[in-house]
Amino acid sequence: MNQNFDILVVGGGAAGFFTAINIVEKNPKIKVAILERGAEVLGKVRVSGGGRCNVTHACFEPNELVKFYPRGEKELRGPFHQFCSGDTIEWFEKHGVELKIEEDGRMFPVSNSSQTIIDCFLKATQKLGISVLTGQSVQSIFKKDNFWKVETQNENYIAEKLVLATGSNPKIWEMLQQQGHAIVSPVPSLFTFNIKDPRIKELPGVAAQVTVKVKDTKLVSTGPLLITHWGMSGPAILKLSAWGARILFDKNYQFTISVNWLNDMDGEQVEKILKSLKQEHAKKAVSKKSPFDFPNRLWESLVLASNIEGETKWADLSKTQLQNLVNQLTNSTFQVNGKSTFKEEFVTAGGIDLKEINFKTMESKLHENLYFAGEIVNIDAITGGFNFQNAWTSGFIVANSIL
Repeated sequence: MNQNFDILVVGGGAAGFFTAINIVEKNPKIKVAILERGAEVLGKVRVSGGGRCNVTHACFEPNELVKFYPRGEKELRGPFHQFCSGDTIEWFEKHGVELKIEEDGRMFPVSNSSQTIIDCFLKATQKLGISVLTGQSVQSIFKKDNFWKVETQNENYIAEKLVLATGSNPKIWEMLQQQGHAIVSPVPSLFTFNIKDPRIKELPGVAAQVTVKVKDTKLVSTGPLLITHWGMSGPAILKLSAWGARILFDKNYQFTISVNWLNDMDGEQVEKILKSLKQEHAKKAVSKKSPFDFPNRLWESLVLASNIEGETKWADLSKTQLQNLVNQLTNSTFQVNGKSTFKEEFVTAGGIDLKEINFKTMESKLHENLYFAGEIVNIDAITGGFNFQNAWTSGFIVANSIL
């Protein structure tokens, strides 16, 4: 038996739901179904932002917003002029969800719970009569007599138009390759660095504002760095992992980083400061108090790593020790051996080649009436609500152009 719909949306995540809801809101007579392979929908929404759902980011200028996307920067400029962060806020407000801006620009529901977003979507699909069908693992996709046929392990579905919002699903990518689409092979993005080093071993939880570089590459990032039990995390590291997703994959996640713990201060500036401290605090122990704006524990560790004993006074610092300390502060090198997934947010770089998509409509350039929304395409962003914004924008554009 074939089940017939006007439009089929494959993927019961953020992009799939947002697309389906917007389609039917624009044209209530259209018969739409969402197919989800799992037993539950919106799983990634549930865990995102530590269970609070980082809906978007308070960056309201399309030309600025695109800068947060290592892949997709050029392509998203037009789409963001159609539907940007401000439109997202308005959309959710209209649907009874108020958002708030946090200090770092991330936006969450006022309820601080991702369940609010899930409830909003489920309520909307119910009200609009959208069929949400779970346990539908797609086995094949093909076109027959101007209709798309989707076979799952237990049903056959037919629709005039097909939207794929399946995220990083290798099986679906494989099916698209069979339909002639080129897939940019997926590699992880947004991950933390595994580092075993005596200087940071006792410092989990310590954070500092830094500049990090990956040796022998052009990769550089500034921002907060967080020392963890397994190495380093925080925005500075996550940004590097996103922008360097392919480079670091090619290095098999074995590489060297240099950290400037004083962010934008160079060796010369720091040397001057240390020399004046040597005069002003001659009788005080070097390791006792950090003269810079970062935690004492980190200062103590870097002093020790500079071959300066715990009780050494400023006056007794040798030239070599002083130079060691300058290097530790502005150019600490660490060996990275592997990566860890950042919280539950597994993001990949890769997907449908962007050259094969019309970004005015999100329609395939190869097949009529085939549309894409969300992370199925080769677009990804750094952490902070940007990946969701891509889901909302692409879903909105599909809904606008599919009718």
